[in-house]
Amino acid sequence: MSYTALYRKFRPQQFEDVKGQEHIVTTLQNQMKADRIGHAYLFCGTRGTGKTSVAKIFAKAVNCEHPVNGSPCGTCPVCQGISAGTSMNVIEIDAASNNGVDNIRQIREEVAYRPTEGRYKVYIIDEVHMLSTGAFNALLKTLEEPPAYVIFILATTEAHKIPITILSRCQRYDFHRISIDTIAERLGELMKEEQVEVEERALRYVAKAGDGSMRDALSLLDQCIAFHLGETLTYENVLEVLGAVDTEVFSALLRQVIGRDITGAVRTVNELIDEGREIGQMVTDFTWYMRNLLLIQSSDDMEEVLDISADNLASLKEEAEMVNPETLVRYIHVFSELANQIKFAAQKRILLEIAIVRLCKPQMQQDYSGLLERIDELEYKIEHGAVSVAPAAVQKTEVPAEKPQLPKAVPDDIKQIIRQWKAIISENGGITRQYLNKAVPTLGNAGELVLVFDDSNAYSYLNDNKADCMDAFKNRLCERSGSEIEVTLRMNESGRSAAAAVPDLRELINFDIEEENF
Repeated sequence: MSYTALYRKFRPQQFEDVKGQEHIVTTLQNQMKADRIGHAYLFCGTRGTGKTSVAKIFAKAVNCEHPVNGSPCGTCPVCQGISAGTSMNVIEIDAASNNGVDNIRQIREEVAYRPTEGRYKVYIIDEVHMLSTGAFNALLKTLEEPPAYVIFILATTEAHKIPITILSRCQRYDFHRISIDTIAERLGELMKEEQVEVEERALRYVAKAGDGSMRDALSLLDQCIAFHLGETLTYENVLEVLGAVDTEVFSALLRQVIGRDITGAVRTVNELIDEGREIGQMVTDFTWYMRNLLLIQSSDDMEEVLDISADNLASLKEEAEMVNPETLVRYIHVFSELANQIKFAAQKRILLEIAIVRLCKPQMQQDYSGLLERIDELEYKIEHGAVSVAPAAVQKTEVPAEKPQLPKAVPDDIKQIIRQWKAIISENGGITRQYLNKAVPTLGNAGELVLVFDDSNAYSYLNDNKADCMDAFKNRLCERSGSEIEVTLRMNESGRSAAAAVPDLRELINFDIEEENF
């Protein structure tokens, strides 16, 4: 006899076998007991959470000759026929490959015929969100008023793609991700039944890798058992088969990153890759490892949330004291971005090495968290004498240069423009408006309007795109003032801020600047 995969062999046959979806199972059983069976159901949830299995069990329950507490007996001819897939009363349709109008029209023709045995004819449409717009429209009328002996069960992983007209005609049930405890407990039960020796730690890692999906966890466990057939399945075996990394390695890697040991951190990563560890899994696991550290820093009552052993928890608490929360958030952001990039990248190893370098060198990070980390690093160096600070007695003090005075006579058209400055700026496009706001408006020697910039990016962008940006800006100035106004761009090279180096028309002209409401 050919081998049957674990997830197929142990597919739930009774409501009692369904794990992690008690809120749905109880509701359906109560409907059976009270004979309040609906005509259309929508089962939503991520892969491997039991949508199709519950649909088949419900199909057996409504047709069972001897139901027990709302569950199918499993022994009558109807139940056995549905379990074997030979019953004419349960029709399974894969909407991914049968998504046209003609396929739905065929269903509409079939529902006119009563079931040959049992009470109900049940249509299970899997991945229903794959139906075309025309197919949904064809299904609409039948779904709204089907014959009394027809039940539709629609299953989907993407409920947001289903038209509201379909949603409003169905009872919706959301299948939750299954917890690690529930998956691990179920895997343990099945391994006893299969007479396979498995370490508890190994089961919990497989359960975690299943990411809330019982089917995925069973498939991964099947793979691990096949690789180490006839042996006790250990935690190390599971890590080897799945290409995963032990948390002790992540601990060493994190310490290298905190210590700015780029060479050591890259060497650690390369050794793991050379051992055959899967890069995507490594990135995901290291991100979770840092997430656990951040949670430990956030609260003292995280033991149950983290779901880790006492030894690992003690180690995590020790490492959590070595790094501040802002730095951890930056690390997590870098690796979260990497996780998205690496899925479709050809050079995954290079991307991972670059991410490690970014962790070790906060100066490469041009954001707030990177700046804070660079300041912390500088303070540490000063405190430990790595950076010398000149004594106050010998520090040079610079006498600030005087700001040039504004000419007594400012042209009226320039005054009129400055009064409406914010309104004029706001009329420009997003990037142009953003860069113009960085300018300090002042008066040139020839009475022209001069925009002085500290930001080289703003200056370069506006200077390089004069035809698109500045010409339109000048036209707005002309419309506002009724005269031709010359505008010049200038990069501030004085060594001081532009606001300190040149007279700002907005501050020095003695009148109120008008603002417009938008």
